[in-house]
Amino acid sequence: MTKTASDQGESEMGRVTLEFTVSNYRDVVKSQEGTLALEKVRHFQLEGVVDTGATGLVLPTDVADRLGLSPVGEVTIHYGDRRSARRPLVDDARVDLLGRQGTFQAVSEPDRTTALIGAVVLETLDFLVDPLNQRLVPRDPAGITAEVE
Repeated sequence: MTKTASDQGESEMGRVTLEFTVSNYRDVVKSQEGTLALEKVRHFQLEGVVDTGATGLVLPTDVADRLGLSPVGEVTIHYGDRRSARRPLVDDARVDLLGRQGTFQAVSEPDRTTALIGAVVLETLDFLVDPLNQRLVPRDPAGITAEVE
């Protein structure tokens, strides 16, 4: 199910809707190196649906195109209604979410108007879903932690 801006604030089990920023990580690096002015970094603020049942990051195709994210192949995606489709996979999507940043590959989905933020993003940025209060919470407010065996 794709949520629109009018659905903001609604939550299903394991789903939270929020605003976040996605940037072209290659632009971010160039800006840090001093070869690209900060105001030239391509970025976009959009609504994202956090879904613990989803795996990775899915961006609307128009957002991925505006950011100039590089295609790196195709993936097969499976929808909740049991349909499947092949979609482009793009690289270097820098996610800035609630003060934490990470760089991810993303599926480019032409039929979406919002992003989908899945378990890999949540795990990497070390967020837990609080469905009762419809929000993300850091597992450790002091910073990202990682578990290894």
